[in-house]
Amino acid sequence: MVNHSVLELCAGGGGQALGLELAGFDHAGAVEYEAAFCETLRANRPNWNVLNCDIRDLRAKDFFGVDVVAAGVPCPPFSVAGKQLGPQDERDMFPTALRIVSVIRPRAVLFENVPGLATQRFADYRQGIFRKLDSLGYVPFSTVLQSVDFGVPQLRPRFVIVALRPDDAPYFRMPVRGGTQQTVGQTLFDLMAQGGWQGVAKWAKRANGIAPTIVGGSKKHGGPDLGPTRARQKWAELGVDGIGIADEPPGPDFPLDALPKLTVRMVARVQGFPDSWQFAGRKTIAYRQVGNAFPPPVARALGSALMKVLSREKSGYQEFSEKPSEGQMLLLEPRGKYKSKKRKHHAAST
Repeated sequence: MVNHSVLELCAGGGGQALGLELAGFDHAGAVEYEAAFCETLRANRPNWNVLNCDIRDLRAKDFFGVDVVAAGVPCPPFSVAGKQLGPQDERDMFPTALRIVSVIRPRAVLFENVPGLATQRFADYRQGIFRKLDSLGYVPFSTVLQSVDFGVPQLRPRFVIVALRPDDAPYFRMPVRGGTQQTVGQTLFDLMAQGGWQGVAKWAKRANGIAPTIVGGSKKHGGPDLGPTRARQKWAELGVDGIGIADEPPGPDFPLDALPKLTVRMVARVQGFPDSWQFAGRKTIAYRQVGNAFPPPVARALGSALMKVLSREKSGYQEFSEKPSEGQMLLLEPRGKYKSKKRKHHAAST
């Protein structure tokens, strides 16, 4: 198989970058503004070309010829946990990401964000993104993926935009699901038992469910915890104290019926990171990297779908018909032969 390259924008702690690597992509560059996040990327992948800079300062022409431009565009402008200022938020990097795409002209584009961007509130903004991609010669697709469908033990919906050249677009299929589903208790049993806590077996039975969405934490709002009141209540139902993050797993003297806190490593595993992936910085900044990440298993599934298209592996792939099958990626702005007569205006319903 021919190697294909990716330029990762807003790489964060490496969730999407790792997933795309696992799908077979070589990294032409990983761009990240936060210095500590760049330390994480370099420590885990010394061979990656990690650039510590604002993507607004990136010399995009240096990456001409890259196959894929991928970006975990900052989500606060569209998050229900924030003020949802959209384009009025200074952290809105979609215009910059699209400018970089216009310079590089890759074969494929992959953007991911919070599901808030898929709501009616941002319908006009979404359509603006699709129109820009269309003007650059791409066929844009979009959907909300549920991380739980890819073996990630949490409810973490992510809005993804994929754009492909017209000759590649007919071969693209959205990954529907993959991976073995596990509960929080199954996922964290060995980590929770590491300190010698005698109540771990009972705890694992209680943690027989899927976690709520892990929140990323903010530089503006104190230390790390597992989310607002509603999320912490859900964690409590799973036997977890969501107020704060522990330095170590519970020890032998920890009360049998008490609610343990999660460590950064535990949260990382719930997010889909392998235990080998280490995070730079102290607890608060390490947690921010984990909490804001795109789960690697989901990124890997998307990367694998793109890899098959770029490598022209046609086996099992069919062009879009007038009646897309259930779970097939749907075009948000249907055009030409890609149009679905029965499913129009998907932007408002995703």
